[in-house]
Amino acid sequence: MTSKLGLKHIQAIAPYIGGRPISEVAREYGLDESKIVKLASNENPLGMPKSAQEAILKAASELGRYPDSNGFELKNVLSERLGVPTDWITLGNGSNDILELAARAVAQAGDDVIFSRHAFAVYPLATQAVGARAIEVAPTDSYGHDLDAMLKAIEASGDKAKLVFVANPNNPTGSYLSAKEIEDFLLAVPSHVVVVLDEAYNEYLTPEQRYDAIAWVKRFPNMILSRSFSKAYGLAGLRIGYGVAQPALTDLLNRIRQPFNVNSLAQAAAIAAFQDTAFLQQGFDINRSGYDQLTKAFDELGLIYLPSAGNFVLVKVGDDDQAGVRINLALLKRGIIVRPVGNYGLPQWLRISIGLPEENAAFIAALGDILNSAK
Repeated sequence: MTSKLGLKHIQAIAPYIGGRPISEVAREYGLDESKIVKLASNENPLGMPKSAQEAILKAASELGRYPDSNGFELKNVLSERLGVPTDWITLGNGSNDILELAARAVAQAGDDVIFSRHAFAVYPLATQAVGARAIEVAPTDSYGHDLDAMLKAIEASGDKAKLVFVANPNNPTGSYLSAKEIEDFLLAVPSHVVVVLDEAYNEYLTPEQRYDAIAWVKRFPNMILSRSFSKAYGLAGLRIGYGVAQPALTDLLNRIRQPFNVNSLAQAAAIAAFQDTAFLQQGFDINRSGYDQLTKAFDELGLIYLPSAGNFVLVKVGDDDQAGVRINLALLKRGIIVRPVGNYGLPQWLRISIGLPEENAAFIAALGDILNSAK
């Protein structure tokens, strides 16, 4: 029965569903939680850095007080490293918050928002939540972004185009855009269209892939750079991210964000984690070796996978449209949680987060058994 309450475009939203919690899978399949391997949500397999844990303990004594709504200390740390004034920074309840704030700040009913077909599920959700029209651009020769096609979509929309989301690396495909590709795109986008460059996974880029996105923020007043502390910094459970943009856009974001959207523990942990370069390097090294471990196994199993610049790999597990669901269920019964991506239009694929060596090995063994038993 359809409710008569609420707006139609809100009623039509399919809520975002995250990776299944370990406790839920344990209950459903009667498994021992301690033996379950979760490679579903692109979380840091190292967990939270010790530096952040210590910062949280110190901050806990002040939890009777509201958090600093402006995030003064964290913004100063970010400002010094990034080389931008503090009034160019917006703190978010995860980078997800920044993406939604961007949609709310610049788009409404009658406007168009452009993004790639195989991109983060929050882009269409944020678009639908403000009543705007989603323009989904299909890649022509890859599973990532076709920037030329996205420019054509912007041109076709004309004045209705207000916002475009570009993820680099892209989730869930792991595809990567070069600095020249992004810069040429930014130069070509009309000034009335805001570009959100979503860099939730940029810390996993190899040295030769890295570029200076902050320099683009300084050049393009219609750009918002979105980053996260959830992945490389190991703070997924605290929900904290940030956006960088010139003051005109930052002012809009801060006008509509909740006044205490980032809690005190998250701010304290982020300050510590952001300065913990040893932890960041350790995570990078584990991710690279884990990527080699998984892709070597996929080669040996004869599976197609997409090259990834993130902390996950998208692998094709069958040719029929039930393959992802079927293999995912078989893995769940063996205590391995991965991410089916049928909601991204990729029903034959699974996204595998890169874990610790022993976690990767457990997944590889289970996947091998499942595929061999199906022959």
